[in-house]
Amino acid sequence: MDDEHTPAQLTEALLTASRALVAVAARSLASVNTDVTLPQYRALVVLAARGPLRVGDLADALGLHASTATRLCDRLVDQRLIRRTVDRSNRRETDISLSARGRAIVDRVTASRREEIHSIVERIPPKLRRPAIDALVAFTEAAGEVPQGEWTLGWS
Repeated sequence: MDDEHTPAQLTEALLTASRALVAVAARSLASVNTDVTLPQYRALVVLAARGPLRVGDLADALGLHASTATRLCDRLVDQRLIRRTVDRSNRRETDISLSARGRAIVDRVTASRREEIHSIVERIPPKLRRPAIDALVAFTEAAGEVPQGEWTLGWS
């Protein structure tokens, strides 16, 4: 295989895999019978991974405009999935954090996703699993995603 084509081929393979993973994520979210949308769920996951954040920092993490993130947070507060607290050192700043109810949704959806992904992984030939792990870890690190084992307990 020609080395200069490898990044393009890997990109195409990851695009295809990401479609499969988005489908798994959508099915997992639907399985918990909640009114949380995929973008709202992603916000919950970011808060689970990174702990309390300012709305602007959440917007940056999600690639959203701050006003869009504020509206998203308004909906999540209304559903009691996140909490807002005023920063005591700067009353103009508001921190948002995952509530216990929000954490429960993240945990249930993650368990459902893990189960479905595990059944898919079992169909991958054993000799390809180690290279797949190495490639996915490298991809995760390159993307700046926090590995799940390192998630903070950013809720109370």
